[in-house]
Amino acid sequence: MILVADSGSSKTDWLGYKDGKTISFSTQGINPYFLNAQDIFKIFSKMKVTEEFAEDVREIYFYGSGCSTPDKHEVISNGLSLYFTKAFISVENDLIGCAYATCGNEKGLICILGTGSNVSYFDGVSTYDSNYGLGYILGDEGSGTTFGKKMVTSYLYKQMPEDLRTLFEKEFNTDKETIITNVYQKPFPNTYLAGFSRFMYTNREHPFINQILIDGFQEFIDVNIKNFKDYKTLDCHFVGSVAYYYQDTLKQVCELNGLKIGRIMQKPIEGIYNYILKKEGIL
Repeated sequence: MILVADSGSSKTDWLGYKDGKTISFSTQGINPYFLNAQDIFKIFSKMKVTEEFAEDVREIYFYGSGCSTPDKHEVISNGLSLYFTKAFISVENDLIGCAYATCGNEKGLICILGTGSNVSYFDGVSTYDSNYGLGYILGDEGSGTTFGKKMVTSYLYKQMPEDLRTLFEKEFNTDKETIITNVYQKPFPNTYLAGFSRFMYTNREHPFINQILIDGFQEFIDVNIKNFKDYKTLDCHFVGSVAYYYQDTLKQVCELNGLKIGRIMQKPIEGIYNYILKKEGIL
């Protein structure tokens, strides 16, 4: 049996191939910056769906955020091997997975806009290290975490227009102390902040929120894309929930900057899965 995973900070999508059939399930996000090997093992030890086939898994291809260095690969590999004891495990960063799903064997820029954000150049075979993907404290321009942070700070600073403020309070029923506690004292502050960005979708037509979206996507392009020499000639592919749900605004900003828009995907898992099965000679 083969398992393929695409993991962000909030959620991990899994597809498995066994006896000609596809199995799908999901887990929480598995990011080696927030979880250790024992944490990863505990995620699966509580799942009934994986009990049925854990011993049958022979190969796992894991593509995830935070998996950019060998030591982080090892964290994921060690955690998965504690549960899937008979599996060969390959761990790569989420950018290479997204490249397989969007570019196939063609050149392009791969942009992730989900809970976090990142970008890389793909030459048709490999992705190249970049200066980006600095995480929710130092970077993540145009991400759900950054947009959620904008919502929270505009609310706390009382910069949010009164009509939106009323809707915000009705939806979240929160206060400064609760927000500060979740951000500074509890685990996964990035996903907590990203949760507030969902408020933007319902109210995306509001001028205040529309401008935040425009400014956020412009910042992502200025910081992450424009430093690539050939950025205007390469297809720019976007992956992630933020790119998908706000694609109308994203496309407008990209066009204003002369970018060639390629594919926009919410989830790359099916594309990655098909790529792996073809590579294995199954499809």
